[in-house]
Amino acid sequence: MNPLVLGAVAYDPKVVTIWSGFRTWLRQQRLPFDFVLYAHYERQTEDLVRGRIDVAWQSPLAWLRTRRLARAAGADVRPLVMRDTDQDLTSVVVVRTDAPLAAVADLKGRTVAVGAPDSPQATLIPLHHLRELGIDTDTGLRVERHDSGVGLHGDHIGGERDAARALLAGRAAAACMIDANHLAFSQDGTLPPDSTRVLTRTAPYDHCVLAAGPALAAERADHLTALLLSMSYADPQVRHLLDLEGLTRWVPARQSGFAQLEAAIDVTGFYDPDGRITATGYQP
Repeated sequence: MNPLVLGAVAYDPKVVTIWSGFRTWLRQQRLPFDFVLYAHYERQTEDLVRGRIDVAWQSPLAWLRTRRLARAAGADVRPLVMRDTDQDLTSVVVVRTDAPLAAVADLKGRTVAVGAPDSPQATLIPLHHLRELGIDTDTGLRVERHDSGVGLHGDHIGGERDAARALLAGRAAAACMIDANHLAFSQDGTLPPDSTRVLTRTAPYDHCVLAAGPALAAERADHLTALLLSMSYADPQVRHLLDLEGLTRWVPARQSGFAQLEAAIDVTGFYDPDGRITATGYQP
């Protein structure tokens, strides 16, 4: 039997360790499995829909593009699992603690620092949140973008960290980031303790998805799903891999947590309805 082939984006060297370990474990469960690495998500999504790979570990932005490409091509794609840590996340817009900013309306005419242009958590979703609250470039908001790891859909948090530094340096009145990184930056010294406060927070949303493409038969997709759901954090063979991937267990994927990102894509024209890249100046 041919191996089931997964596509993953190499946003960090640990990706090789993670999927090599999962490959060993899945083969021990008698599932032929292999993986290929991509430099960015755009090619990965195209290859999944074209059937060049069977499944893909996808960012939320990649999953939404996959759905659009598949719909246009008449192809069948479906989400299989996500991490327990992929559900009900929030992004925050933070300001300096001593800043004279009491409400979102006070950002009118000021600069907000964001991550890379394709970062759901540090650019697309929080800017959409501000737009819904009446604050955008039409009201004088200026956006300072940080193009680190473009094509990695925010998996490379360098742009997010640069946004935090822009806030501290005074180049921006506010910075956008995922809530977990706001905490992490406060712990690793990027943001000194008590130097920032949250001005506003997005509604909860979901993050990464393991997606099956048209090349994967339903029976094999169900087998892979069952094996991943059976992984136990109590198993020392996989615990360190789960830690590296940032989860304690796999959970069945859901599609209810992507509405904010979908709306941001449509408003900004990041992708067109058929999944073509239409964002101005976006080059993975």
